[in-house]
Amino acid sequence: MNQCQAAARLRVVLGHLGQPSAGAGVAYPTSGAVSPNSSHPPQFQYTQHNAVLSLEQRKFYEENGFLVIKNLVSDADIQRFRDQFERICRGEVKPEQMMIMRDVSIAKSEYIPSERMISKVQDFQEDKELFRYCTLPEILKYVECFTGPNIMAMHTMLINKPPDSGKKTSRHPLHQDLHYFPFRPSNKIVCAWTAMEHIDRNNGCLCVLPGTHKGSLKPHDYPNWEGGVNLMFYGIQDYDENSPRVHLVMEKGDTVFFHPLLIHGSGWNKTQGYRKAISCHFASADCHYIDVKGTSQDVTERDIVGIGHKLYGIPKDTSLKEVSRYRARLVKGRRINL
Repeated sequence: MNQCQAAARLRVVLGHLGQPSAGAGVAYPTSGAVSPNSSHPPQFQYTQHNAVLSLEQRKFYEENGFLVIKNLVSDADIQRFRDQFERICRGEVKPEQMMIMRDVSIAKSEYIPSERMISKVQDFQEDKELFRYCTLPEILKYVECFTGPNIMAMHTMLINKPPDSGKKTSRHPLHQDLHYFPFRPSNKIVCAWTAMEHIDRNNGCLCVLPGTHKGSLKPHDYPNWEGGVNLMFYGIQDYDENSPRVHLVMEKGDTVFFHPLLIHGSGWNKTQGYRKAISCHFASADCHYIDVKGTSQDVTERDIVGIGHKLYGIPKDTSLKEVSRYRARLVKGRRINL
């Protein structure tokens, strides 16, 4: 892509998000259905035919690999998720199989169960209160636009990005989420990521590279960053550093849906507060598992199985496929092929 094309795409993306750059026209997203009178609709490969997304929204996702829906999750639901997270941090509830993580900058000797020490909880599928996020009708309504009607919740996270100690360990390198998943096809997978408060570049918002979902899965590994890298924070080893980037400024309840091949990451938290977001990766129940041995996903299988062995006694010869099967939960539909 030449510089003129890249600049044009960036202007379109910024306009869609309501953040105009110099000389850019603003195209505000709409929530209406596609007009039944539309003639000769374009071919779509990343979205499903239904009456939820407008034609403009479908075209935007097809071209860019992400779509922001404003004010989708209620304040009341977000407060319930926040309250449950705090109970988990205090050790009042201990859901089975949940992985609790802390920032690499926090020494073990300083660890005291509290919101200040926990940077992320993963695999909360056994926690009924947090798992409500994955069953919210307003979330599933949009998920179905990407996966189709038979929907599985495959991986869950609540992220509590801490104030950075100055070592920039709170940032997340640019990566593709498909690197973590042993199932395909990628076009039937989508992430729903909801801001639990105002999120901008100061507290480490998401940064996306529009259009990169059209590429392939790239090799990932731990970046050689001074200050260290959090466990399983893999980064792409080879990408075009000149690709246009968009920083997603979001308000509480705003939700971004994005493709698992979209290159994205997040910046470091420069504030004194904790930046929270809740997310789930969904997939069509018609997806199938693959064996990742001998592929660039070997590092993922090694680390996830290693953690599972240490924390839960999972056999060391367990595959990433078996771990993912245990995580998976049907949230809508009947047919189960995963």
